Amino acid sequence: MDTISLIVPCYNEESNIEPFHKEICRVFQQIKGADFELMFVDDGSKDSTFEKIQELRKKDKRVKCVSFSRNFGKEAALFSGIRAASGDCAVVLDADLQHPPETIIEMVKQWRDGYEVVEGVKSDRGKEGLLHKAFTKIFYGMISKAVGMDMRDSSDYKLLDRKVLDELSALKERNTFFRALSFWVGFKKTTVYYEVAERASGQSKWSTKSLIKYAINNVICFSYAPLQIVTGAGITFMLVAAVFGIDALVSFIQGKAASGYPTLIFLVAIGIGGIMISLGIIGVYIAQIYDEVKGRPQYIVGKKLDGKN
Repeated sequence: MDTISLIVPCYNEESNIEPFHKEICRVFQQIKGADFELMFVDDGSKDSTFEKIQELRKKDKRVKCVSFSRNFGKEAALFSGIRAASGDCAVVLDADLQHPPETIIEMVKQWRDGYEVVEGVKSDRGKEGLLHKAFTKIFYGMISKAVGMDMRDSSDYKLLDRKVLDELSALKERNTFFRALSFWVGFKKTTVYYEVAERASGQSKWSTKSLIKYAINNVICFSYAPLQIVTGAGITFMLVAAVFGIDALVSFIQGKAASGYPTLIFLVAIGIGGIMISLGIIGVYIAQIYDEVKGRPQYIVGKKLDGKN
């Protein structure tokens, strides 16, 4: 019988734990020759998420949990789950049921057909605003170029074979981007499509500010695109400055009065702004390197519910 690990990062999801478990049990009744290991990762929740999981484990020993000492972020939770999973494959999904568990049936079918990464792709983006959709398109365009694969409409919802889990577990970097790394490792891939469902209950933990911060960190973590943009902007500025310089020189030779003071101020202002932005981008890359060389753990486990307790 196949054992399928379900990696479920949680942050303040107390109201979703039981409905999620019931839905998973219902779905796995439809998958022949398979059972599940439900690996919750409590990312330092401030509500009773861990207590709800603890109560659930008393009823179902397939339920396990890693609980962080504080909030370390979703990326840390995902990789903690990947390292703790013991199944023949693992499915990563959210506890709020926006990733419909019904899709696991098709994912397992594709895995049994020989695919090692089954990517969940959104057939629609739900009730996202136009600005959010535009920002997402730009973000994944940059990441797709960095990875060399089309990551548009990708999500954290995916099935990974044991071989893929082992390769991801062996990565030593602290600043990770799961969606991109699951592409980067390679292996035989296919896709299944799903519609984003409404949250079962509660509110999204992602504000616009946190999404922007998450996007910037991941672009810098996985791509050289910002440095390439800065280089391109520098070359463009030099060309513009050269054109104005030639114009000023021609005017001087022809004996015309120099009238480019506003232009000079404009160029100086753009130049200083460009330098400051460039230094900021380089500084973020240096900060990423600093984080890595310190060697601090990506997360700290405070409590654990597994086969031993």
